[in-house]
Amino acid sequence: MLFSPPAPAFETGYLMNHNKIQIGEDVTIYQGDCLDVMKALADKSVDMIFTDPPYGHNNNNGDLISKWEAVLGRSDYVPERDNRPIANDGKEANEIFKACLPEFKRILGDNGCCCCCCCCGGGGPDPMFARWSLYLDEILNFKQMIVWDKGPMGMGWHYRRSYETVLVAFKGQKCRWFTDRKDIENIIRPGMNINKIIPSIEQHPTEKPVGLSTHFIQLHSQEGDIVFDPFMGSGTTGVACVRMGRKFIGIEIEEKYVSIAKKRILAEVDKTALIDNCETMEIK
Repeated sequence: MLFSPPAPAFETGYLMNHNKIQIGEDVTIYQGDCLDVMKALADKSVDMIFTDPPYGHNNNNGDLISKWEAVLGRSDYVPERDNRPIANDGKEANEIFKACLPEFKRILGDNGCCCCCCCCGGGGPDPMFARWSLYLDEILNFKQMIVWDKGPMGMGWHYRRSYETVLVAFKGQKCRWFTDRKDIENIIRPGMNINKIIPSIEQHPTEKPVGLSTHFIQLHSQEGDIVFDPFMGSGTTGVACVRMGRKFIGIEIEEKYVSIAKKRILAEVDKTALIDNCETMEIK
């Protein structure tokens, strides 16, 4: 069984120490500023990074996303109800991302890969996908921009935004790659069933499907490797890691999303343990 059972004194299966949540032996979550928390991580201590930073567009804060139902005439627009701003999603997002990169390089192991979700639609209001690609290449080695075709048509009026990108970079001489398949494209197509999430009020407003992080984790890591997500949100990368037998370290600055992540990951741990127990019983 991958995840150890909790100590008897902690029936919920996690230990709390200030801003740290430990789930079993293999999942560690921190609530805090990733630039501060990363300083405590040792050099070459993670095998892969998969993350979805704030894009700096002030999404869900009085923009078309938060007003969409009103624009379509389906509802009214109530800022207190419909705005769901994300921490550090203004102009500061670019500087935060840039400041993270030297730390990414320091904590990544040799040939470790960094996969970073980045912007939707490939264009305005700010071409940050191009700028972030250059930032990555200054500190790491830029490998590829992957297009994720999210399926149904996205928001907007001109060139409606129907895809996002995932920027892939690596540290060292070559990118860790763990498949012999020759058909891995730089496009994630709708037929791969990795479709966008239209989040409910209970979800993180930019939550990604588990299948997206799974796609990259299985290409760039092995079972038992440590995957790191410094902008964890509601814990989707952690859920993928539990399912795939990877260890996980995540950081999230907003307490409400740390709480959601903890619940989601604990539920996945319980599900995985149940499957493992069933398989053991069948073997016997």
